[in-house]
Amino acid sequence: MSTTHPLSKGDRAPNFTLYTDEAQPWELSDHLDQPVVLLFFPGAFTSVCTTELNAVNNDLGSFDPAHVVGISTDSPAVLSEFRSTQQFDFPLLSDHDAEVCAEYGAKYDQNFTDMELDRVAKRSAFIVDEAGTIQYAEILDDAGQHPDFDALKETVQRLHE
Repeated sequence: MSTTHPLSKGDRAPNFTLYTDEAQPWELSDHLDQPVVLLFFPGAFTSVCTTELNAVNNDLGSFDPAHVVGISTDSPAVLSEFRSTQQFDFPLLSDHDAEVCAEYGAKYDQNFTDMELDRVAKRSAFIVDEAGTIQYAEILDDAGQHPDFDALKETVQRLHE
C-alpha cells in the first residue's frame, strides 16, 4: 500500500492498526472521539527524535484534548524501552513494515542514508479530526528539523473550539 503523493490537509486519513510499545493493537478509527496527532519519526534513541518527542511530552497539556501518538518503524520492544527511558506519557506505535508511513507519504525511499535504508519514516506530523479528515499535514525531508509545534497546537485548539 502506498500513496502516489503525500497526504495533505483535506484528505481522508487512511485507517490503520499498529502495535503499541506495550504490544497492544491501536487502531486510528477507535480514537476519533478527539482529534489525533500522528507524529512520525525516523528512529528511537536518536538525538533529534528524542528532542522532538520530549518537547511534545513536556508540553502535552497544550495538545489537549487530542490523542497524541508517535510512529516509527522500530519494533514494539525498542519503542517500549525508548518510552520507558524517556518517560513519555503518550503511546509509541510500531510501523515495522513502513506500510502506514508509505500510505501517508511519510517514508524515505532508499535515500535516507548512504546505506539506502528503505524502511525509515520521514519526520512528519498530521492531525486527524473526528470525521477522519486530515486537518494538518507537515512532511519534512530533512530529518534534522522538527515539525511546527505552534501550528500543531493551534490546529488542535481550533478543532476543540
